Amino acid sequence: MGLITGLLTLPLAPLRGTAWVIEQVVVQAEREAYDPEPVRRELAALERDLVDGRIGEAEFEEREDRLLDRLEAMEEQQRRLSRG
Repeated sequence: MGLITGLLTLPLAPLRGTAWVIEQVVVQAEREAYDPEPVRRELAALERDLVDGRIGEAEFEEREDRLLDRLEAMEEQQRRLSRG
């Protein structure tokens, strides 16, 4: 960026900074929203419930299928985010 261009676009600097901050917040929110770790913890708790007899096999399988679908979708989204 040349000196004149830099001077002419100086009033836009706060807008560029604000846009960058917003972009960073969105990226972080997406990372947290698609973090698979909470789903993995939920799967582990579900398995403990089955082993301890708090839930039956049918309920376990139904809930496990839903959690595994969520986990797969989250991991796919994370791959997309890491690519670009």
